[in-house]
Amino acid sequence: MQKLKIKIRKQIDKIDREILKLLNKRAELAIKIGKLKQETGEEVYIPNREKEILLNLLKENKGPLPKESLQNIFSEILHAGRTLQSKLKIAYLGPEATFTHLAAVKNFGRYCEYVPLKTIKDVFQEVEKGRVDYGVVPIENSTEGVVNHTLDMFMESDLLICSELNLPIELCLLSKFSDIKKIKRLYSHPQALGQCRNWIEANLSEVEVVETTSTSKAAELAKKSNVPSAAIASSIAGEIYGLNIIAKGIEDISENYTRFLVIGKQSSERSGHDKTSIMFSIKDRVGALHDILVPFKKLNINLTKIESRPTRKKAWEYVFFLDFLGHIKDKKIKKALSEVSNQCVLLKVLGSYPRAE
Repeated sequence: MQKLKIKIRKQIDKIDREILKLLNKRAELAIKIGKLKQETGEEVYIPNREKEILLNLLKENKGPLPKESLQNIFSEILHAGRTLQSKLKIAYLGPEATFTHLAAVKNFGRYCEYVPLKTIKDVFQEVEKGRVDYGVVPIENSTEGVVNHTLDMFMESDLLICSELNLPIELCLLSKFSDIKKIKRLYSHPQALGQCRNWIEANLSEVEVVETTSTSKAAELAKKSNVPSAAIASSIAGEIYGLNIIAKGIEDISENYTRFLVIGKQSSERSGHDKTSIMFSIKDRVGALHDILVPFKKLNINLTKIESRPTRKKAWEYVFFLDFLGHIKDKKIKKALSEVSNQCVLLKVLGSYPRAE
C-alpha cells in the first residue's frame, strides 16, 4: 500500500511540473497579447473573451473535477495573465470587506489595485474621470430587489455596463461579545437589514437598529461603540475588525444573491451568452408601455427584468430600465430596438455584456 502511494505521488509531482511549464508558457503568450493590445489601443480586460474561455473549458471537461472548482482555477489563471499585461485599478463601494469588494475581487482577481469609495456616485465619477479603469456597483438583490441609486446614476452617466456577476450573500451577526443577550444596538446597511428582517424580529426585536453606509462600516462601528453592539456583515468583515461571529447565515432566504455590474467606458463584444440593458422613456398614453414590449415578444427575445424610476424632472414622469437576453449586434436585437426607438422619447443602450451564470 505504501509503495503504491509513493508511486501515485511521483506521478502527481510529474504532472505538477508539466502544469507549471504550461502555465509559464501561457503567461509568455499573455504578455505577447498584452503588447499587441497596447499597439492597437485595445482594452486589457475583455469580458467576452474570458467568458468564452471558461465556457469552452467547461464544455470539454469530462473528468471528476467539479464545475465550480474548474471555474475557480481558470479564473485565477486568467486574472494572473491579465495582470502580466497591466495592473488594473478598480473602484468599488467600500470600505474593505463589503460584498461589493468581494464581488470586485471575484471578477478581477486579487492582483489589481482596489480603491474603496463612500458612495455609488463616487464610483461612477472616478471611472468617468479616468482615475480608475473600472468600477463595481451593486444593482439588485434577490431578496430586497433593485438598488435604486445605481439605476439613477445611469440616468446621469454615459458609462456602460461591461459585465455582471452574481455573488451568494451569507450574512453574519458580528460583535465583540459572544452572548447575543448583551446586544443593545445593531448596525448594518439597509439592504442587509432587509434581507434579515425576520431573523432580527425573532432574535433582536428590542435592540436599537442603526442604518450604515455599508456592512463593513457597520462592523467598524460595532467594534468602536461604547454601547454593547453588533453588526450584520460578512464573515470577512468580522476577521478584519476582530469581531466574533455570534450567528452565521442569518439571511431570511437561503438562496440570497446580489447581482453586481462592472462599469467602464466601453461595452463588450459578443460572447454568445449575452445580456443587454437599456433605459427608455415614453409618452404618457394608454398602451404605450405595452406597445414598447410587443417587438420583443414578436421576435422571441427573453426579457429578464423591467424597472421604473422617476425622472425627477416632472411629477409622475418615469424612465424604464429593461434587461433582455442577446447582444446589441444580434440581428433580432437590432430589429427590436429599431422598432422600439420610433415609440420612445428617449432610448439609451446601457451595454451588452456576458451574462452571469
